[in-house]
Amino acid sequence: MSSDHHHGHNPADEARDLERANVLSEALPYMQQYDKRTIVVKYGGHAMGDEALGLEFARDIVLLKQSGIDPIVVHGGGPQIGAMLNRLGIKSEFSGGLRITDKATVEVVEMVLAGSINKNLVSLLNRAGGQAVGLCGKDGNLIVARKVEQKIHDPESNIEKILDLGFVGEPAKINPEILKTIIASDIIPVIAPVGVAPNGDTYNINADTAAGAIAGAMGATRLLLLTDVRGVLDKQGNLIEELTVDEAKALIKDGTISGGMIPKIETCIDAVEGGVEAVVIIDGRVRHSVLLELFTEHGAGTLITKKASA
Repeated sequence: MSSDHHHGHNPADEARDLERANVLSEALPYMQQYDKRTIVVKYGGHAMGDEALGLEFARDIVLLKQSGIDPIVVHGGGPQIGAMLNRLGIKSEFSGGLRITDKATVEVVEMVLAGSINKNLVSLLNRAGGQAVGLCGKDGNLIVARKVEQKIHDPESNIEKILDLGFVGEPAKINPEILKTIIASDIIPVIAPVGVAPNGDTYNINADTAAGAIAGAMGATRLLLLTDVRGVLDKQGNLIEELTVDEAKALIKDGTISGGMIPKIETCIDAVEGGVEAVVIIDGRVRHSVLLELFTEHGAGTLITKKASA
C-alpha cells in the first residue's frame, strides 16, 4: 500500500523537513548538558504585552520542560502596574527617579503582579501544552523580604540621605522548598516578585533581583534575563558575548555599562556569586531567544560567568 498521499514528493517540503530534523539533532548535546538542571527565566519587557510573542515564549518554555530541563519563570510588570494605578486614580510620588510605594500602591502592585499578569502567563503555558502553576513570593514563604535602604547623595549638603521608598523590598531569604515540590511534580512554576516581611507586610521586589535570588537558592545552571536590548554593548556599540564578573565590574567602573543596565549587571554578578553557573542577558524581542541561547552553539546575548570559560 502506497503512503504517498500522506507526504507527496515536493522537494521544497522535503528540504524543509530535513532542515528541521537537522536542527533537532544538533540540539541533542545541549539538551543533554541541561538535562534535569534548573533554568530560571526572567520574563519581561516588550515580549510581555504582545500576545503572539507571549504564546511563542510559552511554547519555548514548554519545549524546555519537554526536553528534560526544569524551567522556572519569574515575571515583572512595570507598565501594567502603572496603567492600573492610573485607572484607579492612585497618584505615585517619585523621589530620585524611584517610585514611592505606599500602602495603596503596594496593594495594586500585588493585585496586578500576582493576579492578572501571573495568571495570564500560567494560562499561556497551559495553552501551549504545559502544566504551569502561579505563585508569588508569599506562597510557601518563598521570598522573605526586607525593606530596601536606598541611599541618595544630596549635592546641596554633601550628605548621604536615606530615601524611604515605602513598601519596596529585597529578598532577605529564599525558601525554595515549595519550588522543589512543584518541580518534582513536573509542573512549571511561574513567580510574581512580591515578597512578605516577617511581620506580614507585603513588599514589591524588582523582578530581576527576585529572579537572581531564586536562581541562586535553586543552584540554577542558568539565569536568563529577557530584556529589550541585544545584551551588553562595548563603547563602539558591538555586542560583548562573554564577560567574567571582574570584567563586568570593570565595565561599570569605566562607564561602558551605564544607566539602567547597571542594576541588571549587578543582579547578574550577585547571582553568579550566589551560586548560579552563568547568567545571560538576552533580547526578548528576538524570536525563540531562549532556545537560541540554550540549544545552539552561538547563543544570544551576553553570558556572564565567574571565570572565563576555558
